[in-house]
Amino acid sequence: MTRRELLDLYFMEARSKLIDVAAFMDRLERAEGEADFRFAAFAQALPLLQGQGGGRVERVLAALSDPTEDPIAVATSKAACGAWPGGK
Repeated sequence: MTRRELLDLYFMEARSKLIDVAAFMDRLERAEGEADFRFAAFAQALPLLQGQGGGRVERVLAALSDPTEDPIAVATSKAACGAWPGGK
């Protein structure tokens, strides 16, 4: 597909998602409570969307994922939380 065709097909969906992210960030900023590693990881991943050369998906997933290779002895929760608590 050409750039024009991709934009015609996907721009409105991507625009909607971007507005959803902005609304999510505004709600978090207004909310009370302690800082959370998930939003810290989210905020660190945002700049990875800029830049050139492709590979954005891989970089964002890597930023939100547990980089360790050794299995843990016992799970600390019943479900995935979407970000690694040991991140930067």
